[in-house]
Amino acid sequence: MKQYLALCQRIIDQGQWIENKRTGVRCLTVINADLEYNVAHNQFPLITTRKSFFKAAIAELLGYLRGYDNAAQFREIGCNTWNANANDNQAWLNNPHRKGEDDMGRVYGVQGRSWQRPDGSHLDQLKKVVDNLKNGIDDRAEIITFYNPGEFEMGCLRPCMHTHTFSLLGDTLHLTSYQRSCDVPLGLNFNQIQCFVLLALMARITGHKPGMAYHKIVNAHIYENQLELMRDVQLKREPYPSPQLVINPAITQLDDLETWVTTDDFSVEGYQYHEAIKYPFTV
Repeated sequence: MKQYLALCQRIIDQGQWIENKRTGVRCLTVINADLEYNVAHNQFPLITTRKSFFKAAIAELLGYLRGYDNAAQFREIGCNTWNANANDNQAWLNNPHRKGEDDMGRVYGVQGRSWQRPDGSHLDQLKKVVDNLKNGIDDRAEIITFYNPGEFEMGCLRPCMHTHTFSLLGDTLHLTSYQRSCDVPLGLNFNQIQCFVLLALMARITGHKPGMAYHKIVNAHIYENQLELMRDVQLKREPYPSPQLVINPAITQLDDLETWVTTDDFSVEGYQYHEAIKYPFTV
């Protein structure tokens, strides 16, 4: 919580106003932020200065790991974050690659599970990394990336948290995640949760101990219509201690994540929080 609040305060104190051409809304912006999450000690980075709904973030991660490309698939597992980008984004609605209602195109998990080679075949990046790590292999390129510039026009949104690098030191697995752009009041807690849970799950299914998750953000911003709530409400609140994440011990392999796992297989212990804050979402 301290590093999250410090970043929010830094944006307010040092940020510069930048007009976002895609949304038409100004952002108070800083460049470069580094956050760390101790997965080994199960210090779950769930925001406590407002109520945070962690299961939607985990549902979204599950959708990515399964390669979902449709907002209806995400809704079915408890995540509504793709409804607007799939159906209310005018540029995507006018895009000839859009297949119809709820279609997201070739974004995020599609790239992670089905990267298209020039010859038309597909690469499953996630399976490659899982297989290597299960065999104790770290070739210093255990990387899953959703960032495919050649197919940006084929999806409703360029990936924000776009690349995950796994590093094996002895029997401990670490993660470094890279994010090009971050809506700090709304999006960051989703992203924090996903970094943490991704490392916890990957360590579990590859037979290793989880270590540290390192989260690197390039452009961290607060939208103009969020600033007052952040400055005058959330930053005035005292944080509570971090809760702990509980994952169903029956989850042991990639096939589990692809088939039967739901958000009911995740819970938190010791979560204290202040009341929710309804930050506006900018499409």
